[in-house]
Amino acid sequence: MTSFTAPELKENDMPETLLDPSRTALLVMDYQHMVLGSTPGSDELLANTRSAIETVREVGGRIGYVRLGLTDDDYDAIPQTNLALSAIGRDRFVHDEESGTDIHDHVAPEDEDIVVRKTRVGAFSTTDLDARLRGQGVDTIVLAGLHTSGVILSTVRDAADRDYRVVLLADCIADPDTEVHDLLMTKLLPRQAHVSESAELRSLFPSA
Repeated sequence: MTSFTAPELKENDMPETLLDPSRTALLVMDYQHMVLGSTPGSDELLANTRSAIETVREVGGRIGYVRLGLTDDDYDAIPQTNLALSAIGRDRFVHDEESGTDIHDHVAPEDEDIVVRKTRVGAFSTTDLDARLRGQGVDTIVLAGLHTSGVILSTVRDAADRDYRVVLLADCIADPDTEVHDLLMTKLLPRQAHVSESAELRSLFPSA
């Protein structure tokens, strides 16, 4: 039997080519009141993400928002086999109508932005986000999200399998567990995503 050796994955710090704004979307994920309330440094995260939003609007890119919010039917559809969400279903937590699930006003969407409601951890599996991005010609996504071990991890892995180019804004991403955050951001996620920061974002696009 022939053995298989997986190719070594290269860690990425910066995109090899500049981003095309017409094919790029910034996704602001789980920037909701109740999530920010459990995240250290939320004021700085909001400021950094607001800056990133302004940059992408300035260069002509698209903005998308992903929020977690469940209805009564969604709760009933969660099986006990789902370890991450079964407790949420039992306690009726993060209900879609709760104000705590609203996107924070400081980074709120505008009329032309994409907004999707999810019922699982990742941004794609329970939404039409992929179809909406593809329909607008997007093949590159820039991610700001909470938390690193939740929506960021799930979305990066899924997006890579869908062949998106992925850029992470390190100063727009956080996790209550700083050790897990550091491990993911320095060891795992750079294998499938470029890592940048909000202050460097403008330099990733062509000059006007």
